[in-house]
Amino acid sequence: MTDHGYLALLRQREFAGLYAGFTLLAGAGTLSGFALGTLVQARTGSPFLTAVSMYGSSFAAVLGALTLMSVADGARPRRTLVALHLLALAATAAQAVPGLPLAARFGLLLLVGFFQSLGTGTRMGLLAEIVPPEGYARARSLMNVTSGGAAVLGFALGGALLTVLSPYRLLGAAAGLTALAAVVAATVRERSVRPPRRPGLRETWRGNVELLGRPGRRALLLNLWVPNGLVVGCEALFLPYAPGAAGTLLAAGSAGMLAGDLLVGRLLDEARRARLAYGLRLLLAAPFLLLAAGPPVWAAAAAVGAAGVGFAATLPLQERLLALTPAAGRGQVQGVESAGRIAWQGVGAALAGGLAQLVEVRWAIGALAGASLLVTVLSRPAVVREGRAAGRWAATGAGA
Repeated sequence: MTDHGYLALLRQREFAGLYAGFTLLAGAGTLSGFALGTLVQARTGSPFLTAVSMYGSSFAAVLGALTLMSVADGARPRRTLVALHLLALAATAAQAVPGLPLAARFGLLLLVGFFQSLGTGTRMGLLAEIVPPEGYARARSLMNVTSGGAAVLGFALGGALLTVLSPYRLLGAAAGLTALAAVVAATVRERSVRPPRRPGLRETWRGNVELLGRPGRRALLLNLWVPNGLVVGCEALFLPYAPGAAGTLLAAGSAGMLAGDLLVGRLLDEARRARLAYGLRLLLAAPFLLLAAGPPVWAAAAAVGAAGVGFAATLPLQERLLALTPAAGRGQVQGVESAGRIAWQGVGAALAGGLAQLVEVRWAIGALAGASLLVTVLSRPAVVREGRAAGRWAATGAGA
């Protein structure tokens, strides 16, 4: 395939099926997260519980990565993916039941989160097999753009629908989208080219030890996890920060994310992406410092939108990680990367909620943004060294 543009990718039947299922699931997740956050905020008035309800499933993702992730490189990835979609469907449908105790709701969040990283690892492992290596970054970019677009529409639509629907009915709509995602995922061809292996706890631990045993990979994972997670903690406070405009702020952030992924993944080559990675990581957090001053909603939305562009820094970092990863373990490595990123979103949300119990919400947002910037600046030397190592690894063909 000589053309690696978005349209060329979508003409591939397998990629189109994987992409469509991911799109539906992303939209369902956005609607259900916003509806559940609104429900918890109305019932408890607690910034901490509201933040955890929107991002708390992230904590369980690490447990899944530590115990199940080798399944992502198993011989039947499509069957695994469909089963995980059905599990998400059951959990979302249960959340739509009025009167369900909060403890049960949080238990369902943890259950879905436990398997979330496995779903990501399985999907990304399939992606690495479906598209050629030179098209991987563009395919990942398209999925990131779609995730951002689904979040923009989901938050905007969710905010509008909540004026006429209850959170429970919105959760029901999310369950419907999840059901469609499961049907579409079943159309992806089952892969039979993977080497036989026995997935399980021992294999998962072996792969994780190998992944974390390389200093370069650890530096990459730190930058993929921590700055992003702290910024997501800022976003988790939008409901208590501006109850009447939270949907606007969330949509602005998602729109910025979409624009950044489109620009960085579609219009820039690998060398330019690598050069811009550090600046994008700074952009990710710096605009949130403005929110500590309590600006008007339009100014806050502009700042959040600009920060959203910075999430595109994950693309060049993920490219480097893939270059350092043997083909047989790509599903597990990408699943661990995703699990850590998701888990740090939960950590960021919990830190944000806890801090907002002690100080004003706007000061909590400013503190987390400052911490994100600090991690990015202090870890830059290690990331630069790793970038050189990734170049040598790819040049020798060791990652193929």
